[in-house]
Amino acid sequence: MAFQQGLSGLSVASKALDAISNNVANSTTVGYKQSQALFADIYATTLGGTGGASQIGIGSRVNGVAQQFSQGNITVTSNPLDVAINGEGFFRMSDNGSILYTRNGQFSVDKSGYIVNSSGFRLTGYGTDADGEIVVTTPIDLQIGNAATGAPPQSTTESAIAVTLDSRLSAPAVTTFDPDDTSSFSYSTSLTAYDSLGNPHVMSMYFVKSATANQWALHTALDGTVDPTPTTLTFDGSGALTSTSVIPQSFAVSTGATSPLVFDLDVAGTTQYGDDFSVNTVSQDGYTAGRLSGLSVSPDGIIQGRYTNGESRTLGQVVMATFQNPDGMTQLGGNSWAETSFSGPPAVGAPATGSRGGLQPGAVEDSNVDLTAELVNMITQQRAYQANAQSIKTQDQILQTLVNLR
Repeated sequence: MAFQQGLSGLSVASKALDAISNNVANSTTVGYKQSQALFADIYATTLGGTGGASQIGIGSRVNGVAQQFSQGNITVTSNPLDVAINGEGFFRMSDNGSILYTRNGQFSVDKSGYIVNSSGFRLTGYGTDADGEIVVTTPIDLQIGNAATGAPPQSTTESAIAVTLDSRLSAPAVTTFDPDDTSSFSYSTSLTAYDSLGNPHVMSMYFVKSATANQWALHTALDGTVDPTPTTLTFDGSGALTSTSVIPQSFAVSTGATSPLVFDLDVAGTTQYGDDFSVNTVSQDGYTAGRLSGLSVSPDGIIQGRYTNGESRTLGQVVMATFQNPDGMTQLGGNSWAETSFSGPPAVGAPATGSRGGLQPGAVEDSNVDLTAELVNMITQQRAYQANAQSIKTQDQILQTLVNLR
């Protein structure tokens, strides 16, 4: 009697149920990819050959387990370091130098400042140079430890202001400029400049209407110390500035920082109209020291550090890897895979380049398991298991009948 077909049917149905149960168990695992058992029939091999029409198979077997790398749903989270892949590709992780790959983008920072996943594997990417520019080379373990110590201050080297001056104004009654006497100047405003130690200094600017048409005098002062040489601002009949717009500034400071504090003041964009005085733009490039206050990841994988002084700094760039045959990768558990000769070598690069998908910060990719479909498949395999068991039972009854013949 041919019990082998029924036994093989029980075996493959059991393996299929194993795969389905594993899918169901990982239906809420971030980055998990659904597995499917693949079957093949079995035929006995004969040397003589009796013709295909009379061949009867001897059962089935599991021919492999394939993963379905379809896109999972994207769920928004509150962790800025959570990153979801939208498209093809894997995060490249380092386990003490051993490289593996994952779709799980739940990351955090460990005690050494490395960006890691829940298994402690380090996220890899491109580092930066001293100027904060991305260096495209062999990916390294991404670390923000040095960035967490703070951002050093930067002395002001460039400043700019654009104002609208009222052409209808008359020259002040007091002809000798005195910053403490408001009747000796027409308007005043200020900006904050920083020395080499990050100490803030108030730079005041005083605009004095001249008795000469279309001319103004600009007096500057730092922390109350007035530059004795004013600058003449000249405008044409249309109200546009015609004199030099870049005005060098130099002030002594007593904070222990580099002295004098030297920077340029650019007044380009300043106009003279028959309109009320207004400050249109103010800017300068210095800042005080700051500490890391937050991290963010852009869709192209750029990791930015935000500091308490309002500045931001590029800390690195996440890289992604794609494979010619991702089904050929071997599963390692812990939401990770490793390359094999069947998968081919990884193509590593920045997100959203080549065939690599983009990143969605502050989100994770859910498992792509369809629970409804898995439950239906479970019922189907249960029926297949019962049918194969019935086949064995029937064969047993036939054998019993033969044994009882007299």
